Formats: sequence, structure tokens, C-alpha cells
Amino acid sequence: MAPPAPLVFLQDSALPEAHFQRLWRRVRALGNERLRQTYQTTFWFDLGEPTNLVEEAILALRPRVPVRRGLAGVEWWLSRMYTTDVQVDFHQDRDEKLALKGGPLVHPRFTSLLFMNRVRGGALAVTRALPCEDNPSLAPDTDEFDLVMPRPNRFTCFRGNLTHGVLDARNQIPDGKLPGTSRLRVTLVMNWWHQRPTDLPTFAESRAYRSLALPTRSPAGAR
Repeated sequence: MAPPAPLVFLQDSALPEAHFQRLWRRVRALGNERLRQTYQTTFWFDLGEPTNLVEEAILALRPRVPVRRGLAGVEWWLSRMYTTDVQVDFHQDRDEKLALKGGPLVHPRFTSLLFMNRVRGGALAVTRALPCEDNPSLAPDTDEFDLVMPRPNRFTCFRGNLTHGVLDARNQIPDGKLPGTSRLRVTLVMNWWHQRPTDLPTFAESRAYRSLALPTRSPAGAR
């Protein structure tokens, strides 16, 4: 029997090196800004004119997404956590605010990540199995995971209805805080949607992460 097809698409050196390093410098310069709200600091980008370095990166990465036709835009955020204290359970991405309002479950077309750095452990685990409330970190009842190790400038993409989570510093299912310290695991998460998720602001509508902004361009002909 042939092995199952991979669940994830993987590409190393996804951005030109100079582009990646410029983005990484700006992300590091954020320091602890909104670190505790990293998963609640999300933005919408309609794939038009970029207003910040992340949106420039999204446009450069767009050709690596398996299907590009019919995409309305990208929901993006920075995932920043210590692998000794993983702060996210296994889950499926969804229109979060719609679901919290009692609406239907709507998934993005694709979920993708650009890893920014190398850390101890911290593999991304992706599976077809559903989260299980009886297990630590809601881990699915399966051993069948596709694993992706964090590496600088590594891009991965998978269907938006797949279950995924982050392993701890030992590359095990997180089950509480581990002793010792670890580097901050930083990834740029990008969900590719057919329609804009509910009540999702653009970067320009937010005051967060202003150091990522691109310089304001002068009108044509201005001196």
C-alpha cells in the first residue's frame, strides 16, 4: 500500500534572504509589544497595496499557495511563544468571531506559516484527526501527524480545515510548563480566505505593531 500523501507543502528559503532578514529584524524589534495578546492581534489584508513588511512578504509568498484563484485576502498574525510553555491547544482555524456569535463553522481555504527562527522543539504537528477534549492540549487520538520543524525562512501550507498544534521543547504533546528556559518561537501565520472573516480589522485600522509599517509614500509629483 502506498504511503498517504503529505498533508503539508513545505518550502525552504521561501523569501529572498535580504527580504527575510529585513522582516525578521523588524519583528524582533517589536520586543514584548502585545506578547500576551499575540493570538488576539490579527489583521486582514486584501492582497492589494501593502502597508507593512508582513503584507509585502504575503504578496511574495502568494505564488507558493497551492490555489490562488478566488482568494479574497489573508488573515495574519504573529505567533510568539516559549516552547517550555506552549500557549495554544490543538485546533482547526475558523472564523473565530462568527463562531463565538453562534454562527456556522467556517474554515479558511489554506493555513500557512513562515517560521522566523530555530528553537528547541516546537514542531508544528498537522493531522486529519479532530481535537479531543479528553487529552492534554486537546491532542487528537492519533499517532498520524505530519511534523514541520521550525527553521528560519521555512514556509509551510496546508488545508484550512486540518487540525494542528505546536509541540513542546521536547517535541512532545504539551502537558504543562516544562522546567528551564527556551527561546521565543516566532512564526508569521497566514490564513487564506475566500471571504473576509467577521470584524477583522486591517493593519491601517489598528494601532498595533507600528514599527512594521512601510514609509508613507508621497503623492505623485510631490517634492
